[in-house]
Amino acid sequence: MAAAYAGDGMTWVSQAFPWREPSLKGRPLGVWDALSISPNSPQALAGAGLRCESAGPAYRNARPMYIPAHFAQTNPEVLHRIMREHPLGTLVRTEEGALDADHIPFEFDPEAGPLGTLKAHVARANTLWQRCPTGTPVLVIFRGNEAYISPNWYPSKHETHRQVPTWNYEVVHAHGTLSIHDDERYVRALVARLTRHHDAAEPKPWKMGEAPPDYIQMMLSNIVGIEVRITSLVGKSKLSQNREARDRRNAADTLQTRGHEGLAEAMRQGVPPT
Repeated sequence: MAAAYAGDGMTWVSQAFPWREPSLKGRPLGVWDALSISPNSPQALAGAGLRCESAGPAYRNARPMYIPAHFAQTNPEVLHRIMREHPLGTLVRTEEGALDADHIPFEFDPEAGPLGTLKAHVARANTLWQRCPTGTPVLVIFRGNEAYISPNWYPSKHETHRQVPTWNYEVVHAHGTLSIHDDERYVRALVARLTRHHDAAEPKPWKMGEAPPDYIQMMLSNIVGIEVRITSLVGKSKLSQNREARDRRNAADTLQTRGHEGLAEAMRQGVPPT
């Protein structure tokens, strides 16, 4: 079962099973097939000679994340909430047939593009921005609330003993195309926005104006801006939806007492009151 939301030639995919397309003679259609991506051809790079790969066969044959239907998260508001509340994303790409990843805090702009855009910066010393030119297809993974669930928290376990441990979690896979912004004005504005957002809870939020201009200029020259124009969002919320309501409520209550308020609240959504 799959749900797709199209816009501006792109596709928003929220699916529990691989796509099938008659024109492909029954071959399962992976996420990358649905994206209509036309990346620029990566160019030869100096240095080690490695480059990120374009959307070739390895991407077209990729399978989406495993999502049982009852765990599929298709609500854009929930997907956006996870990305905003847990902004440290894992940017995954393929270089010369090998997978690698960087861990980067992102700003999510829902208004930039049909499905939004992720914005961030990397150290100039990180050659990601040279190896993966504009147009490179990437995957950014955002892991939301998560925690271990003991079967002892299920009332039904004490009656039947037919329960086992599990792990509940929220996750979003943002597929998209990378663009590079080696531009001082871009990174200055980005750092200012990130600072305003993440330092807002401080008694006296930090501002770039507090540091000497030459120091800020030097620091900005040492970073490079990047963007990921999102072409699909795939969400999964594994929140004990396949358990009895009383088991789900009690597990959520136990998580609450152990400091997992966010996951507990997510688990309570859609559970009828006692």
